[in-house]
Amino acid sequence: MADRVALVTGAASGIGRAIAKRLAREGMAIGVLDLMADEAAQVAREITADGGRAIALSADVSKRSAVSVALLRLRRAFGPVTIVVNNAGITGFVSFLELADEDWDQMLAINLKSAFVVTQLALPDMVAVGWGRIINISSSIAQSGAVNMAHYATSKGGMLALTRTLALEFGEHGITSNAISPRFVHNTAMSNESFERPEMKEHFQAMVDAGPIRRHGEPEDVAGAAAWLASEEAGYVTGQVIGVNGGRYI
Repeated sequence: MADRVALVTGAASGIGRAIAKRLAREGMAIGVLDLMADEAAQVAREITADGGRAIALSADVSKRSAVSVALLRLRRAFGPVTIVVNNAGITGFVSFLELADEDWDQMLAINLKSAFVVTQLALPDMVAVGWGRIINISSSIAQSGAVNMAHYATSKGGMLALTRTLALEFGEHGITSNAISPRFVHNTAMSNESFERPEMKEHFQAMVDAGPIRRHGEPEDVAGAAAWLASEEAGYVTGQVIGVNGGRYI
């Protein structure tokens, strides 16, 4: 995979950081993209210190002009971008009847529009070389729904529809498109925000125990699935949703 260049969004921490570091270990050059520039730079330094290749990039992933600049820098550093991991996202908790337009719009802009913008800007590189991997980090909530999370569940459900559509439209170019739907991933900013809520904290262990594999997930669990989907071995896998959730959603 030494000639492959991967862009990972939301790569400064949590799942994105784990994916960026794992793909780098597999030999790919990494664009570490995040709104938090200092943290992205730290991840890039860690990858470089471990013998990998990485460049830190900062952009609001919902803004086309900012993403265009970031992709230009990545191409100049390493070449055509043939792997995109759409991981950047936010979460939120509010009852449906109290959900404001601005909350809805912000959630869909960061979680869903960003996947559209980033992928659309990177796809010409993949088409040109006849090879590509699109990996969208969704959520098992897109499959199950969740109380007080209509905007989040909708944004993640939209990613699944986008994943399948891209698989159909670009498969003839040697490009695969798949999604990963995690659940209960520990040690991320989003999970910490979720699990520290009183209603979650009280029932967290019971929810974990309800799954066949009775532990919470780690960012590295998701990174392992992403590394496989990005590999040559997964070239005949497309339009799929890989549930990295301990069997919690079956």
